[in-house]
Amino acid sequence: MSHSLLADASQRLEWALKYTTISEDAVESLKYPQTSLTVSIPVRMDDGSLRVFQGYRVRYDDTRGPGKGGVRYHPNVSLDEVQSLAFWMTFKCAALNLPYGGAKGGITVNPKELSRMELERLSRGYIDAIADFIGPDVDILAPDVYTNAMVMGWMMDQYSIIKRQFSPAVVTGKPVTMGGSLGRETATAMGAFYVIEAMMPKFDRAPSETRVAIQGFGNAGGFLAEMLYQAGYKIVAVSDSQGGIYAQNGLNIPAISQFKKASRRLQAMYCDDTVCHTTAEAVLTNEELLELDVDILIPAALENQITEANANNIKAKYIFEVANGPITSAADTILNDRGIYVFPDILVNAGGVTVSYFEWVQNRSGLYWSLDEIHHRLKPRMVEEAANIWAIAQDLSIDLRTAGYVHALSRLGDAISAKGTRDYYVNHVKS
Repeated sequence: MSHSLLADASQRLEWALKYTTISEDAVESLKYPQTSLTVSIPVRMDDGSLRVFQGYRVRYDDTRGPGKGGVRYHPNVSLDEVQSLAFWMTFKCAALNLPYGGAKGGITVNPKELSRMELERLSRGYIDAIADFIGPDVDILAPDVYTNAMVMGWMMDQYSIIKRQFSPAVVTGKPVTMGGSLGRETATAMGAFYVIEAMMPKFDRAPSETRVAIQGFGNAGGFLAEMLYQAGYKIVAVSDSQGGIYAQNGLNIPAISQFKKASRRLQAMYCDDTVCHTTAEAVLTNEELLELDVDILIPAALENQITEANANNIKAKYIFEVANGPITSAADTILNDRGIYVFPDILVNAGGVTVSYFEWVQNRSGLYWSLDEIHHRLKPRMVEEAANIWAIAQDLSIDLRTAGYVHALSRLGDAISAKGTRDYYVNHVKS
């Protein structure tokens, strides 16, 4: 492979293979994406002009079940990025023991520049282009960066129009009124919260004594900040795409969330009668946030935020990856050598795909669960797989990311081998 995001992501596979005994057939199968689709999406803009956008859908592996993965709208979306994300989804679904393979999709677009009607036409056009490539038993879509329940609802509706039948199971993360699941919006954050709560006691860290910085205050990072704040953690810094804020004694996260929803800007505010005061002590960049002297660092934005260039400046002792691929393989080596615990994305942010699985099951059965039932099903799965990965890391004396891939590889290897491998055919002796 040429040097790319996918090549960097695949480096983790190479590290993990040293600690597994899966077949050569399984290794060869997992080196390359199964299918990659590139489409052009013509959209009539509000001013009457025509623009053509590039869209992608990649199904990396479907050995354990249909492809599963989100669709992101971002100016930097490329086939290489989507392949990398599909690669991570493959291992994430296996690590959480979900009956899925890995997939991902995206459109190269800045959604902030489009009107709501243009976004709807773009979303429906994307489904028009890939409808024969997806399906409830083939490849299931979900929200990702800059897509949400409304976008998922448009996509599901368009697919249903094309197929001439109501097809809710083709998309997860839909509005509840269209067959979506309760708890899906907060699922990624909730899953990460369960992992943090399960792991931090191993280091004798009390929440009130634990300082946290969160890069990314979107759907995942924002909800996680609120959960950690309510649990007593001291959130000292948060950021969004425009920059971040810092307060040594901790931020008022509920006030920040309320202010951002109202103004679309990130600023810590509290109101006393008619007077509002800014509570942040400093404004900082996303890069500066990563290098703060905190206990827990949570990258919850985009990939490749911690690289070989800044890994030596990271001061946090524990990193929980809520974003996909926020740390490069070169940076991983540096962080491991420095004794920093990195809890990998294929575990930490898997709450989203797990509740997406719950939604898919509900759509197919026609039986819908309460929010308490969703949480009751999510927590033990996240805690159990976190414990499994922790145990593998301790038993093999390896880092947590490699342990996560070893855990996933064992399940993927078993599934691939069940179809027959070289050893099975070569060593078969006629009776």
